[in-house]
Amino acid sequence: MKQHIPNALTLLNLLSGSIAVIFTIEDHFIAASLFVFLGIFFDFFDGFAARKLNVQSELGLQLDSLADMVTSGLVPGIIMYKLLSLTTNISEVAYNNWSSNTDGLDFNLPILPLLGLFVTLASAYRLANFNLDTEQQSYFKGLPTPANTLLIVSLPLIMEFQNNDFINTIILNKWFLIGLTFLSCYLLNSNIKLFALKFKNWSFKDNATRYIFMLLCVVLLIVLQFAAIPVIILLYIIMSLIDNSTSK
Repeated sequence: MKQHIPNALTLLNLLSGSIAVIFTIEDHFIAASLFVFLGIFFDFFDGFAARKLNVQSELGLQLDSLADMVTSGLVPGIIMYKLLSLTTNISEVAYNNWSSNTDGLDFNLPILPLLGLFVTLASAYRLANFNLDTEQQSYFKGLPTPANTLLIVSLPLIMEFQNNDFINTIILNKWFLIGLTFLSCYLLNSNIKLFALKFKNWSFKDNATRYIFMLLCVVLLIVLQFAAIPVIILLYIIMSLIDNSTSK
């Protein structure tokens, strides 16, 4: 019975991601973000449960990647598509007419927002590579898909809850979004070694980087709220580079 517990958690991740897709398509970004956070929570604990119960399996590995493809691959791609759509002059009427148009080839699909789906493609490539890479046990090579998803999901949350005109102008700048899209794709599949938040023991000496990072995350979230998420991702990369250089 215990061997099914991690897979059940993985399926809850997939369910959460699927619901997030529906909410994202309907422009309910807050609800979508909630289910993305829930999916990432299940994603963390399915691996934790598998290790603790000693029931790790090839099936679980493949199922985990399939669930991540939805929660941390498809959802951020659609969110980026939606954000890029806001920077175009395409009216809502064009979208509403899709369902009533009798000519299947006559619809107004903006090209620029489709760049957002590159995030989905890059996530799929990363997840496939991760399954084949036997080195990434104590560290990640490139930005993990959940971290990248949090980065992109934070953008509509920042606009909604912090509502700063200057920040909103930056987020809704098409060149910023295009640049972030390609940066995201690069980071997902880069060779940068990033530390994993996996504790083999609770010693501060062995986990100093992890403890300091988690403490800074708490402080940043309290001070900056959702705007802290992009800062945390940047901090994660910088601390990993420092950790790599000091360990050599």
